[in-house]
Amino acid sequence: MNPCFTCENDNREAKVPNSVLTPGMAAGRLPAAEIAANFADHIPPLDAHEARVAADRCYFCHDAPCVTACPTSIDIPLFIRQISTGTPEAAARTILSQNILGGMCARVCPTETLCEQACVREEAEGKPVEIGRLQRFATDTLMAKGIHPFVRAKATGRKVAVVGAGPAGLACAHRLAMKGHDVVIFDARPKAGGLNEYGLAAYKAVGRFAQDELEWLLKIGGITIQTGKALGRDLLLSDLQRQYHAVFLGLGLAGVNALKVPGEDKPIVRPAVDFIADLRQAADRSSVPVGRNVVVIGGGMTAVDAAVQSRLLGAETVTIVYRRGQERMAASGYEQDHATSAGVRIVTHAAPLAVRDGGVEFAYTQDGPDGLKVTDQTFLLPADQVLTAIGQTLSGAPDGLEVQGGKIVVDAHGRTSVKGIWAGGDCALGGEDLTVTAVAQGRDAAEDIDAVLKGAA
Repeated sequence: MNPCFTCENDNREAKVPNSVLTPGMAAGRLPAAEIAANFADHIPPLDAHEARVAADRCYFCHDAPCVTACPTSIDIPLFIRQISTGTPEAAARTILSQNILGGMCARVCPTETLCEQACVREEAEGKPVEIGRLQRFATDTLMAKGIHPFVRAKATGRKVAVVGAGPAGLACAHRLAMKGHDVVIFDARPKAGGLNEYGLAAYKAVGRFAQDELEWLLKIGGITIQTGKALGRDLLLSDLQRQYHAVFLGLGLAGVNALKVPGEDKPIVRPAVDFIADLRQAADRSSVPVGRNVVVIGGGMTAVDAAVQSRLLGAETVTIVYRRGQERMAASGYEQDHATSAGVRIVTHAAPLAVRDGGVEFAYTQDGPDGLKVTDQTFLLPADQVLTAIGQTLSGAPDGLEVQGGKIVVDAHGRTSVKGIWAGGDCALGGEDLTVTAVAQGRDAAEDIDAVLKGAA
């Protein structure tokens, strides 16, 4: 264990919510070996030869549209050229200087709607340069050698508290540590990593990569992590303000939206994020119970991840139900296609009315200029497991901070309405609920914090 990584009880195992085993739910629907194969790398890594071939497709555009499309503004043509010239470690430094969690983002970032969608090759041929896989090749090569390419500046004597050890908090902490500040990260969960550790589909980031990347990040020095520390329960914002020179909030969105329909308290109903966390933390995924007939309510990435993984565990029928048209779903077309190819059915223009003993009753909807209308035409979907993925909320906003739409209001630098407090990631207003966006916000807030602490802003 990294000496900078502490918690209240270092021998404590990570705890995740336990499923209520109801009739129709069971573990081990498929042989353990088959489930293990199902959860192998969704997109396998490139080898050195494949990476050179993929890199040679890049036009190395001068005003590259892929750079503009990247929330962290990575110099994509430069790092691809570095791969093509046989220097993947240099390519990794180019990536990590902008996105310190470039390894995870290479695995989970929706490149198909960001950099690769903007690629000139995509426009000309319908097949972009494989930017995400090339990024993974570079960062994996460097991390495998145990190299941390950044050096900590001379200590400034300033201390910053970061609340939340997810992508935004980790990116902020690393940049601040690199600038010479001492950082203490507090996180409510037993393990650090936030979304990367608990909230991603297990087949997208296999093994213990989230923890490996975290331990690698901590090699910069100057960062201490305390887990099992929740704001409002174990920590008070006022105390952090007195004890530290600055505070960054990367709280994520711990609350989940309710269905607000009769029967939502039935044992078969569960937040999809809890189901995903169970899978992420399970040593043996064949031990995770799943229904025979699973209904997932929602239209975003969480809904897709929960639905696909239900199928990988052996659920016979899995249906995603979304209240609007398929073109309005937050999940990308690529992810929707991946879901249907895995055997998931997508039903649109339907809203839940009630959870019944035999399943979920829905009503068809009409989405017009006056908004969404629920019709009197209904149907029942059989279900012995219902996973809700209709959005998450900020759980217990700190007193004194301006909140709008369930998120903390911040300016372009990440500053909140309270002097000395910054925020970023999913808990902050204006984000896109993406790992890569959270990294950018954490990094940029760190730059502003550093400027303020050094009297330059």
